[in-house]
Amino acid sequence: MNIIDERYELAKERIFELQREADGEFSDYIKNTAALFQTVTEVFEADGTEVCSEEWNKRLYADIAGEAYESSYANPAYAEQKFGKTMGSYLCWYYAQFRDSIVSAYEKEKEEITILMELFLQEVSVLLEEEEKERYLKETMYYFVHDYDESRMGKNICKMLLPNEDALIYDIVMNSNFGDVGYLYRYGEYITENEKKMAAFLAELPEQTLAGMARTYTEGYRKGFEVAGIDLSAKKTVQIRYHIGFEPMVRQAVLQFREMGLEPVFTRRTNTKAIGVVSTSPNKQYQYDHRYDDALYLNHALVQNRLTLAENIFERYHDEASEYAGPAVIEVFGEDLFVPETKKESPAYSKEQERLSVEYTRDYALIQNKFIPQDSYSFTIIAYPVPEIGPDFEDIFRATVKVNTLDMEKYRQIQQRLIDALDAGEYVKITGRGKNHTDIRIQLHTLEKPEEQTNFENCLADVNIPVGEVFTSPVLTGTEGVLHVTQVYLNELRYENLEFTFQDGMVSGYMCTNYENEEENKKYIRENILHNRDTLPIGEFAIGTNTTAYVMGRKFGIEAKLPILIAEKTGPHFALGDTCYSMSEDVVLHNPDGKEIIAKENECSMLRHTDIGKAYFNCHTDITIPYDELGDILVFTKEGKTITLIKDGRFVLSGTESLNDVLNEMES
Repeated sequence: MNIIDERYELAKERIFELQREADGEFSDYIKNTAALFQTVTEVFEADGTEVCSEEWNKRLYADIAGEAYESSYANPAYAEQKFGKTMGSYLCWYYAQFRDSIVSAYEKEKEEITILMELFLQEVSVLLEEEEKERYLKETMYYFVHDYDESRMGKNICKMLLPNEDALIYDIVMNSNFGDVGYLYRYGEYITENEKKMAAFLAELPEQTLAGMARTYTEGYRKGFEVAGIDLSAKKTVQIRYHIGFEPMVRQAVLQFREMGLEPVFTRRTNTKAIGVVSTSPNKQYQYDHRYDDALYLNHALVQNRLTLAENIFERYHDEASEYAGPAVIEVFGEDLFVPETKKESPAYSKEQERLSVEYTRDYALIQNKFIPQDSYSFTIIAYPVPEIGPDFEDIFRATVKVNTLDMEKYRQIQQRLIDALDAGEYVKITGRGKNHTDIRIQLHTLEKPEEQTNFENCLADVNIPVGEVFTSPVLTGTEGVLHVTQVYLNELRYENLEFTFQDGMVSGYMCTNYENEEENKKYIRENILHNRDTLPIGEFAIGTNTTAYVMGRKFGIEAKLPILIAEKTGPHFALGDTCYSMSEDVVLHNPDGKEIIAKENECSMLRHTDIGKAYFNCHTDITIPYDELGDILVFTKEGKTITLIKDGRFVLSGTESLNDVLNEMES
């Protein structure tokens, strides 16, 4: 028996005793947590698939799913009600950490389970034996995070860079019998009708159809390298991110990536951060409540330690990092719309912690870029609906496949007409109509050699599927006005009457009408769009041309559920944050017509030459004005001419009118 085995057995034995013997003020909390760990150890020690069932899945997530969350120790409001403000926050944090052991049990990660059980025993010791409970709980929390940062960060980076055919997710994707959706429970993630119905739906599709869907996705990835002039043959790994239930398509994608010389890597999400291989959340409010849990311990020393660790770990895997090709993402849309409750009991950053969080996000990105430069890899993203979208799911799915596979040559020609007109301009003006009061001016870069240069990229179906936009990085000086949308969903959060005011391309004011209190509205935007910053620049201006996608949204009444990936193609959009060329400004790019794209940075990103810490923001949020809220898009030239691209939401520029066909059919 090795040391981990001994620690595991000792911790398990003591926890089982606590489940029987705990009493006093914290007895219910201790017994509930001990019961969680007992279930986790049963899963870990089980042979075969007896714990891979719907019954076990519901049992493991019962305390945070649905109404049960209201009386769960994972709910900061309930924890505060039971134990007071500070003590409740701490115990809630600990409980959320312990829930990560569920996936660890299915992954057979004995050391991780042992570490969490030992943390629980430390917590219990403080609760039962210490007088200064709050002080010692905070110290235990801090040193746990500090002491295990290196191993956890190392594990996460390894999983991103190193293929592992013995890993659970790889085995599920490549070896499962898709005729029985029971394989889904092997993940240990929360499984709903979304995952089961999607898996069953895809399993019934002909292999040729699945291969075709995968080919759209993998070819988009390959084309991304081709367009950027990056040598794909020098790469060895591709990070595949997908929603559980898409395994039949993912298996085909793995085989196609191998034809390119790439091996798959898969990463997991945590309980509160959804990235990698994910499933429908058991409770989005739970994730929202815990989004700033690190506010309980975050300080300068911890941030600096993490940055040092990140640099050392990436250095250790220097060669593997150079062979990383980038992420290939399958997004989903159609889940029930989520309106979060902002709870006063949830942890919140102090002003100093906001600054530290922003700096850490930025500096970590710079470290990663040092070892995996953004001009050395690519990506692709494609999206499909999930069954939760409603009874029209199969029709919407087929319509989405159509949107994802539109004729690129047709769009290339139409979009080139738009670009030629835009390149003649000094600035562009965009206005809303009806209830939309957008009135914004976008300043364009000067083309020194217009016969050889362009401001706008002709975006086809490569890294961002589907086809359908032309975009640029505006000049900030001279970009000003108001951007307004009556309703929009950004990163699964709803905004009513979202409005930004800009001065020289920077956010100078913002508001929405989600809450009656103006302060709450501003806080909501600042946290979730500005990412705790006072301002952000306009990093992108684009004109979406995919009217087919827009009509799909209207036909099925799913506009609010369309992901940014598709929604940004359904009208002009403006991105807050970094440009589309962040950290890869020096890569020479050309449009299909041979002209070089020169509008790749702005006054913020230019600071990379003197103070790189002020150049990048590590965020990019697209806000789209739908065609029915769009008034005009006008190009103003230095010669005093005006070129109209769109009038009252319709394309009027010569050579682009065919984009109106589906819009007219919808209204006829």
